[in-house]
Amino acid sequence: MDINQVFEAFNALRVLVIGDVMLDSYVWGKVERISPEAPVPVVNVQKREYRLGGAGNVLLNVQSLGAEAIICSIIGTDGAGDLLENSLYEKGLNCEGLIRSEDRITTIKERIIAGSQQVVRIDTETDKPISKSETAKLVSKAKELIPSCQVIIFEDYDKGVLTSESIFEITSFANEHGVPTVVDPKKRNFLAYNGTTLFKPNLKELREGLKIDFDADNATELRETVQLLKDTLNVKGALITLSERGVFIDFQNEMHHLPAHIRQIADVSGAGDTVISIAACCVALGLPPKAVAAISNLGGGLVCELIGVVPIDKNLLKTEAEKLY
Repeated sequence: MDINQVFEAFNALRVLVIGDVMLDSYVWGKVERISPEAPVPVVNVQKREYRLGGAGNVLLNVQSLGAEAIICSIIGTDGAGDLLENSLYEKGLNCEGLIRSEDRITTIKERIIAGSQQVVRIDTETDKPISKSETAKLVSKAKELIPSCQVIIFEDYDKGVLTSESIFEITSFANEHGVPTVVDPKKRNFLAYNGTTLFKPNLKELREGLKIDFDADNATELRETVQLLKDTLNVKGALITLSERGVFIDFQNEMHHLPAHIRQIADVSGAGDTVISIAACCVALGLPPKAVAAISNLGGGLVCELIGVVPIDKNLLKTEAEKLY
């Protein structure tokens, strides 16, 4: 499959994203005085904007690649949940797997910005694991959607949507149906992703998850740590993002360490979401491990050149990927 066929094949994929979807709120304003009530600035609001955060950014990246992105998550029946659901629909995303619960609040992260300076961030959220009945609904919805999808992304932000029970049930069902599972882990459930296809922690997550320290610049230590990860979790493969050191993949009896592309780094936020989205689509197409790592690494680098959390530009990625192949 040449690079043009790969990018064309992305368009036929259905990708199920299971995890913590949230709303990012931005309030821009001007500060011209200090409050008489307390020594804090008074922000006079000029503009307000809502963006998809958490697993929402993965959905947008998957969609940017041309695939159909389907969310499977639990949010509240509150006002923030309404805004979030509307934002998903406005972006043309598939909400078949979105469950609204009266017992849960929707995560919203509000940033108050005066001029170009963030004054304060207000997080309204819970990280309490979803209840048994909510877990049953999530698993049931996932099982309904999995047979029509080519890959599953577990997008875990430790906000409680993913629990060890749901991870086990969904992974077992996916394996029975031959649907690969790609994981973007966080701390709480790090060791719960047994039997998944490709596990993608960053360096910090790898160290914390295995409670191990090692020298990432020592090739032998890196390989041994990744092997320990694979053995501990019984996963088929691991893709480790190493920021300025590039990426390391150990998958299908192949190991590759690819250096980072030299770029003008403007903002690294959201790069991990881009990497997991591209990796999942490449795994769904059955691409060789080196290609999975190379295209993902390229995409992660490209979004770092842009300010803010921005999904990958497919045409730009394709142009850059053509230079590699």
